[in-house]
Amino acid sequence: MDLTPPQQQAISVLARDLGRVFGGRLESLVVYSGHDGDGTLHSLAVVEALSFRDLTVCLPLAESWQRHRLAVPLMVSRDELRRTVDIFPLEYAAIIATHAVVFGRAPFDGITIPAEDQRRACEAQAKSHLIHLREAFLESHGEARAVAALIASSAAPFRAILSNIARLPDAAAPPADPIALSDDSLARVAETRIGIPAALVRDVLSSVTTGQASIAEPSALLARYIGAAQRVWEYVDRWR
Repeated sequence: MDLTPPQQQAISVLARDLGRVFGGRLESLVVYSGHDGDGTLHSLAVVEALSFRDLTVCLPLAESWQRHRLAVPLMVSRDELRRTVDIFPLEYAAIIATHAVVFGRAPFDGITIPAEDQRRACEAQAKSHLIHLREAFLESHGEARAVAALIASSAAPFRAILSNIARLPDAAAPPADPIALSDDSLARVAETRIGIPAALVRDVLSSVTTGQASIAEPSALLARYIGAAQRVWEYVDRWR
């Protein structure tokens, strides 16, 4: 994972702060890519134990972290990390795929995430997304601005779903580079694996940066988008 000089400086600040809070109880600190697309740097801190007092000590530091475009770190004990892999397989798989160790031991050594656990969680994610699109369209009353806003606001979750699918092994498609999952590469994954037009995926994902006003015919795009979301769910449901 390549970090810019400002990001390197920010993570150095975070490592220093956490070292002061936890001392020898800080076992690992890693950084990883998030799905929000706003340039915020994400991190995971593994500690020997985590108490409410630790949180209160961290509280005044959080504002400084956010000023440095750091998301508040995910802080867990090593026992919590190992015991929650089956609960959050997608989240941990995403961290494993893109993380870089900043301090301490590699926290995921000896930890494996069964592909079936990832598939099941991905199916739930895909089906929830499809249901959300259907319900939100009805709530929009078909008003063009509301439909365009729906598409733009749903692009980040859609990107996360496609990223998770790209990490599922597929004998018929080459493995995707988890660190280089650009919108264009995700569009190709969707077209190759699922049969969704790459152009449709690009239109949805780009709505975050180009803005909802750039969507010429929101309802027409949403109709194709919902159809694509249906196919995404069907693909994950049948994946083995």
